[in-house]
Amino acid sequence: MSALSQRPDNPVVGIPLPHESATLHVTGEALYTDDLVGRLTGALHAWPVQAPHTHALVTSLRPEKAYEVPGVVRVLTAEDVPGINDAGVKHDEPLFPTEVMFHGHAVCWVLGETLEAARLGAAAVEVDYEPLPSLVTVQEAIAAESFQGTPRSLSRGDAGAALKDAAHVFEGEFEFAGQEHFYLETHVSLALVDEGGQVLVHSSTQHPSETQEIVGHVLGVPSHEVTVQCLRMGGAFGGKEMQPHGYAAIAALGARLTGRPVRLRLNRTQDITLSGKRHGFHSTWRAGFDDDGHIVALEATLTADGGWSLDLSEPVLARALCHIDNAYWVPNIRVDGRVARTNKTSQTAFRGFGGPQGMLVMEDLLGRCAPLLGIDPIELRRRNFYQQGQTTPYGQEVRQADRLAACWDQVAASGEVARRRAEIADFNRRHPHTKRGLAMTPVKFGISFNLTAFNQAGALVHVYKDGSVLINHGGTEMGQGLHTKMLQVAATALGLPLSRVRLAPTRTDKVPNTSATAASSGADLNGAAIKNACEQIRERLVQVGGGMLGISPHDVRIEDGVVRGLSPASGEVGWNELVNTAYHQRVQLWAAGFYRTEGLHWDPTVMQGEPFKYFANGVAASEVEVDGFTGAYTLRRVDIVHDVGDSLSPLIDIGQIEGGFVQGAGWLTLEDLRWDTSDGPHRGRLATQAASTYKLPSFSEMPEDFRVKLLEKAHEEGAVYGSKAVGEPPLMLAFSVREALREAAAAFGPSGTSVDLASPATPEAVYWALDKARTPQAPEPSDTGAEPVMAGER
Repeated sequence: MSALSQRPDNPVVGIPLPHESATLHVTGEALYTDDLVGRLTGALHAWPVQAPHTHALVTSLRPEKAYEVPGVVRVLTAEDVPGINDAGVKHDEPLFPTEVMFHGHAVCWVLGETLEAARLGAAAVEVDYEPLPSLVTVQEAIAAESFQGTPRSLSRGDAGAALKDAAHVFEGEFEFAGQEHFYLETHVSLALVDEGGQVLVHSSTQHPSETQEIVGHVLGVPSHEVTVQCLRMGGAFGGKEMQPHGYAAIAALGARLTGRPVRLRLNRTQDITLSGKRHGFHSTWRAGFDDDGHIVALEATLTADGGWSLDLSEPVLARALCHIDNAYWVPNIRVDGRVARTNKTSQTAFRGFGGPQGMLVMEDLLGRCAPLLGIDPIELRRRNFYQQGQTTPYGQEVRQADRLAACWDQVAASGEVARRRAEIADFNRRHPHTKRGLAMTPVKFGISFNLTAFNQAGALVHVYKDGSVLINHGGTEMGQGLHTKMLQVAATALGLPLSRVRLAPTRTDKVPNTSATAASSGADLNGAAIKNACEQIRERLVQVGGGMLGISPHDVRIEDGVVRGLSPASGEVGWNELVNTAYHQRVQLWAAGFYRTEGLHWDPTVMQGEPFKYFANGVAASEVEVDGFTGAYTLRRVDIVHDVGDSLSPLIDIGQIEGGFVQGAGWLTLEDLRWDTSDGPHRGRLATQAASTYKLPSFSEMPEDFRVKLLEKAHEEGAVYGSKAVGEPPLMLAFSVREALREAAAAFGPSGTSVDLASPATPEAVYWALDKARTPQAPEPSDTGAEPVMAGER
């Protein structure tokens, strides 16, 4: 067992603890970025001037009338930028644009003594536009050949030849929607300037180091003149990985120009209309099966809707390509990927980062093909699982295929799937207007950043003379419980009770050059860095302890704050006494820790290598009931077994699994982003701008019976204390809900009905699917007259 994964006796990790800030959250005492403005005097407030066009040139911008509004202090425009007028790492996102690229694009910002003054000032700014043609849908972009970034392809074997020889060939076209992050806390930044012009930016950001970098290049100053701090975030889900940078830069620019604190907080409508979402995708595919239902070949084209700029679209697409296989062995495969440029918000990271989009294509085609093959969907999925030692299309060995099978078998057994499906079949025979469905789906999700360089982390650990411990690390807390786990890691590594350890807010002047808290890697990377720092300190302290106890340092043990030898005759000393002695011996009581994930290599040009440290596995079984008159449905029961390795904090992990599953179900069944695609004056305007028009999961959508278990005996070699990531993989367990809805809809038709189900599978979409199932029509031929356009056997 590796030193990184090995646990000591009686560790603090593994204990089910509540979130370290849970009490503060529920009492309202937890401080967020926007809460800090009330502690300052003279803070200015920022408000955007948003364009009423989807695509247009800014021909004239006249801010003079804004200054006539009482309380307006400054209008920020491109002329005020001393550095680079760009908020993106790809240099394709002008902070103050001369070309409006989406409806609501901010062309300048107004600073006021009050928020109302800033709002009125923004309304007074005069802007002239020259409207231009726009592309709103991904299909419009495909037709116009409007693409951006570098296209990628992933292949193995000869998919074309294998499809020609396959016993059964099906093809389909599938377009599915994006998703609004709808974090409780919208984007917010608060910037202050000291007497030397250095800037401190409080930001709700998942990537403080990159926020620091972008602020620096907008201001035209080096990074050491900018400090970014993130107290905590009220949710992020990937939406605060790239998109906070521009808002932080606006606040910092305003603070530098006025010498006063500047607060920028978007209201909900501004946040939804200005910020990026999960990428919607368009896909076409052809899949071949043998007579036993094994996948023999897959050809697919994935087109991601990137919006107006690249943002993270290229790595999102790459992860989608790498996850189209999900849990299934595909011997011959060819997948082409590209990013469409549309006149929408710049789509960005969202929990799963392209993985869900790639997997959804596979799960959709299996769900559509199973009835046409005459094979039960559960059996078809299980039959195609990876076997031990097989490799993914990009060349990485699937080393824990047995764990995937273990999760599957455990869900099938504990969920009594066979018995319940027999009961469902009987129920469906007796109820012509109400049907039930039960589906099982797996998840195999790669853990690590696609970009190998991001797989590093730092930490700074201080032991003070009184024995108390302060932890700094580069990860950010967005409610996911990272800080809770990091406290447990530090306490375990030092041999202390949890009460002796405190964690400081994330700051770029404490731990530099950090990666985003993303890719489900926060605990893996930062936990290992903290452990490294703590072990440096502990190694120095055991030398001191050995001298105090008169024994070899190798025989010194520190547990629960008590220092002992292997033999009881050695006696013991307390932690405080040990630390005090070490201080007086001039022993260093702080350490900078570092970790880099080993064993990764990846060539994005050929899409080959080992980009992931390991795979996280999970299986879910979901049961639904559908009303045949309306398409309305209820989620009756969910059974989940998920592999989190040897859990660092079981209560946190179970909460993440539950939350990820519900968010995934929201994406797949409820959350419906709608842009105006008409040729009218509001073309390109996002119509779903608030909770009143954008349906989010609530208590009423929660399953009546929700059972979540962690896979036991799942120690992960080579990861911090044997744990595995948990943030993103559970979201994709929600495929089981969509597939259960498909089965319930198909039950309204004759046996063997293949259902084409839209995504999101809203009640309306479910109704259209079930209505078509109970009134089946012959499939329309394609242009060749030989193949059906949608899924059908050739």
